[in-house]
Amino acid sequence: MNVTTGGPRILLRRLRETMASAAPAEKRLDEVTRLIAANMVAEVCSIYIARGGEVLELFATEGLKKEAVHQTRLRFREGLVGEIAASGLPLNLSDAQAHPSFVYKPETGEEIFHSLLGVPILRAGRVIGVLVVQNRTRRHYTEEEAEALQTVAMVIAEFVASGELVSPSEAPAATLERAATPSFEVTPLAEGIAIGRAVLHEPIVEIKAHIAQDPELERARLDQAFIALHAQLEEMASAHDMAVGEHREIFDVYRMLAADEGWRRRIADAIEGGLTAEAAVERVQVENRSRLMRTLDPYLRERLADFDDLSNRLVRHLVGKGATSASEVLPDDAVILARAMGPAELLEYDRSKLKAVVLKEGSNTAHVTIVARALGIPLVGNAGDVIDRIASGEQIIVDGEAGWIYISPASEIIQSYQQTITARTARVAAYAALKDAPVETVDGVTIELSVNAGLTLDMPHLEATGAAGIGLFRTEFQFMVSAQMPKLDTQTVFYKQILDAAGTRPVVFRTLDIGGDKPVAFLARDAEENPAMGWRAIRVALDRPVLLRYQLRALLEAAAGRSLNLMFPMVTEVAEFVAARGILEKEVARRRELGKELPQSLRVGCMIEVPALAWQLDRLLPLVDFVSLGSNDLMQFFFATDRSNPKVAGRYDLLSPAAMGFIKHIVAVCERHGKPVTLCGELGGKTLEAMTLIGLGLRRLSVSPASIGPIKVMVRSLRLGVLTAYLDHILQLSDHSLRGRLTDFARDHGVIL
Repeated sequence: MNVTTGGPRILLRRLRETMASAAPAEKRLDEVTRLIAANMVAEVCSIYIARGGEVLELFATEGLKKEAVHQTRLRFREGLVGEIAASGLPLNLSDAQAHPSFVYKPETGEEIFHSLLGVPILRAGRVIGVLVVQNRTRRHYTEEEAEALQTVAMVIAEFVASGELVSPSEAPAATLERAATPSFEVTPLAEGIAIGRAVLHEPIVEIKAHIAQDPELERARLDQAFIALHAQLEEMASAHDMAVGEHREIFDVYRMLAADEGWRRRIADAIEGGLTAEAAVERVQVENRSRLMRTLDPYLRERLADFDDLSNRLVRHLVGKGATSASEVLPDDAVILARAMGPAELLEYDRSKLKAVVLKEGSNTAHVTIVARALGIPLVGNAGDVIDRIASGEQIIVDGEAGWIYISPASEIIQSYQQTITARTARVAAYAALKDAPVETVDGVTIELSVNAGLTLDMPHLEATGAAGIGLFRTEFQFMVSAQMPKLDTQTVFYKQILDAAGTRPVVFRTLDIGGDKPVAFLARDAEENPAMGWRAIRVALDRPVLLRYQLRALLEAAAGRSLNLMFPMVTEVAEFVAARGILEKEVARRRELGKELPQSLRVGCMIEVPALAWQLDRLLPLVDFVSLGSNDLMQFFFATDRSNPKVAGRYDLLSPAAMGFIKHIVAVCERHGKPVTLCGELGGKTLEAMTLIGLGLRRLSVSPASIGPIKVMVRSLRLGVLTAYLDHILQLSDHSLRGRLTDFARDHGVIL
């Protein structure tokens, strides 16, 4: 194939001349396939165009049998062409017929061709067709050939979208499905419920000019757009007070991507190939998406939203359009719909009008999810193609608790959710009124309620909920949002900020729980079949002690002259705790030798997350100041059940006699040694489970901020002595679960759940 600098430009110029001619549309398309085949030295060039109902129809070919035109049809995901359309990604095969998705269409005569290179024809982010070249010899097309074909596909997209070949009135049949089924299940990422009007996050910016007349002018336009992009990011950073903390960490990653010379160089190369600046940005955006979608690294895959956001911003600067709908006049009840979104984009919206966000993609650890949770904005993800079927201004309900969205819902559904929101608002107000009230049972037993945190944005919840302190501060979040290991000074400033925000309330810092199912960009790792039970937490820290030493050094510096509480995660045997504490003691000794101020008090604890440690408590407890039960991992390992696997996640109830008896054993041993024990995890965040844990002897719970109010109300309605006696009786049963019995107990004894 001719992939020299001049080759693509010559081809693009000829394609433009052909498409602009007065010949009938299908004649022009035939000539397009002939030109591509000749230029790329391909024996076959075919163009498939998407019709209504997600059907791909062969519209033109050079090399296949002509009678197959308009006769050969493939559904999305059917055959190799259907796979390209469904995924939106290129496919490069040296032996196409050996691929499991290959479908033989006898009318095409393609059985003699082996190698295949196919790329999607994209318009405004949607697949509107597929462009394919084939050869008889088994060969793997080069990366340059694939990029050239993608460039050509962008130009063809303009022709296909003109409406001369397929009427734009053809709508997917799935639209009828949406009308009949207005509710869709999604993934709840940030809790909350909202009713509002749909607003498209990205007003569609159509690139009208793809072929450049003057490459030098296009390069100059690109330079100016980059200057404007960087200025915009700096202005946003200043406006949102991002001097320190996770906002700063997230924006540092964001600005690093924006300053990536490789990204800029690839755009410039595309301009040299004959594209306008905006078309070149779009070409490289498609290329980045193709590459990142193929990676197995979840951190890199989640950076797709950041790359897309930056590319879209750059295109808008080039075409002179507003950034996103954040710059437009919003309705008072805006629900933002986006394929993906970066954290910076979310922060641009008027918080007083933004009610919820719905993402086509999204994940629990994405930057935008972290920020949405901290701001209290309901957010759901994995809405899929539903996003594309919602019109701007349509009424929409977002249920970020159960994981549903309702489009143009019936009045009965709206009324039901309005009642739910009203009741929820009333409950929140009632909880706020109790924030300074003692957390004490009817029979006078005091319960300590703390909150779990991991972001500076979580800290205001301390005052808002009246919590006793931070019972679990997950320090890994700062590392997970950074492209490189945070420097010592950066860590120190961050921990100081947390301690300053907490004031006199205690904060328990958990050292790094990274690796395994919590990957970080700067730590190389191997693929693991069971990452939750793999190389993570204390195992990483002891194998890479520099990580732990630097974190401990930062914590000691931040806590100089005040109290420091820290604990080690995922400890399996006493020897691991001894080794980790030994590293801490060396850092304390080093600080003393340097004449630096030490913490006023230092308490060291241990997470009990591995069942094996529960049978070593008599040897562990004399060495620690406190312990915390990490109920999420502890119960997962106790039942040998993957909590992320929907087939088994609900198979074993945490309120079973076995699980409750196990926790009671741990609490009893800790009490015998006089060591405080706190439960941190989802198990303590629900009122029925919290009631049961208190009945088993726990007096300290660390939960999400939203759980503080409901649990406080429950505790103040509970007679603990009666519950303890009841538990002693039912723990002897062999029931699969005691949930029903405990629910009945609460109802019969006036416990408010």
